[in-house]
Formats: sequence, structure tokens, C-alpha cells
Amino acid sequence: MAFRSVCQSQEPVTIADRMFQDLRRSILEGGMPAGKKISEPELAAAYGVSRGSLREAIGKLENCNLVTRRPNIGARIISFSIDQLMEIYQIREAMEGMAARLAAQNMTEQEVQNLQELIKRQKSSTPEQPENNNLKHDPDLDFHFCVIKGSQNERLIRMLCQDLYDLVRFYRLRLNPGFTPKAQIEHELIVDAITRRDGEMAEVLMRHHIRASRDRAKLQLENMTPEELGVHEK
Repeated sequence: MAFRSVCQSQEPVTIADRMFQDLRRSILEGGMPAGKKISEPELAAAYGVSRGSLREAIGKLENCNLVTRRPNIGARIISFSIDQLMEIYQIREAMEGMAARLAAQNMTEQEVQNLQELIKRQKSSTPEQPENNNLKHDPDLDFHFCVIKGSQNERLIRMLCQDLYDLVRFYRLRLNPGFTPKAQIEHELIVDAITRRDGEMAEVLMRHHIRASRDRAKLQLENMTPEELGVHEK
């Protein structure tokens, strides 16, 4: 089951919806660099839409935490931030650890089997890098989504998938950490704990897995230039 953010869960209906989906995809795939200022006249002309529809689309992006907007300054794509990254991983460690524990308790036998099959597919075709920054196929995020969904806690699912995971993608697809053999082993251990219905161990292993991912991402950010971080534009 491929990961699907709540921010993209509804089919576009209005012009603003379609613009939002197009701009969101461009941001997450790197077509719009981190920190880039959004020119409303240019975008409105390029899409052939009204400024009102464009502003509505930008508002949706702001709700997904991909755009910041300040009075008298305008909107821009968010920049990379080590502080923000650490906050994201702190939240993920706590909440996804809880999700793994709940998944061990609440997943049906069929859901556990589906998770095991996902791990087998990952093991047989583990890519070194996410394919072409494809939003729909990231083996690591697919795994995490299955565990989160398996918690069967709707509020937890909404909090992670609606409030957080577009930001996770924003960092992940630009840092391009790939899917390593070490991550594969960590996934297998988590699934083994879930299969054994050992919620405590599943939580411990998930927390460890996310901390390891955090440390790799932090090291990459620390080695990026201000231009790469998106803090060069004023």
C-alpha cells in the first residue's frame, strides 16, 4: 500500500484545488527550490488563473506547512532548518513509536500478512535511491504508512499523515537518503515484533529506527550550503 498524504487525499474539484496539487507536487519533487519566493503575478499568468484562485491554493500549501506567508512580504517555500528537522523527528519518534505499539495490538492477521509481504518486496528490490523522487513510491514511507494505519487510531493517523508527512517528504526527497540495507533490517525487526504481538518491543525498535534516520538527516543538513538550505533569498 503506497503512502498517501491527507494533503493529497481528495480529488481536485476547483481551479484552486488543481493548482494546489500541481504546486504541492512541484515543491515536493524539487521543482520549486527551498526558500524560493512565490511570485503571485508570474504564477497566475503561467497558469492562466485569477489571483484569488492562486491565493486559495497558496493557503492550502500553508496549511500543509510547505509555504510560509508574511504580511507585506508575501509567500515563499519553506527553507531547510535543523531545528525544524529535529522537531519533526522528535514528534515522529514519540508518535510512530506509539503507532508501532498499537499496531502490534490492533492489526488484523491479514494486515500483518500484508506488512510481511511489503517487507519481502522491499528486500527483493531495495533501491539505493527513491526512484526519480517519485511521490507515489518510497519503500520507507510505504512501510511507515502501513504501521501508522495499522494502529487503528484515527486521531493518531490524522495527526501524522495530515500535519507531518508532507514535511517529512519535503526533507526526505531533497536530502535523498535512499533506502539502505540497515533500514531494511530495522524494518524486518519491527515487523517481527508486530507479528509476535510484542507492542513494547515494536515501540522500542521503531523509536531506534527513527533516531537513526534523524542522525543521518541532521548530518546531511549540517553539510549543506546556505544556498542549498534555501536561506539565501531575502
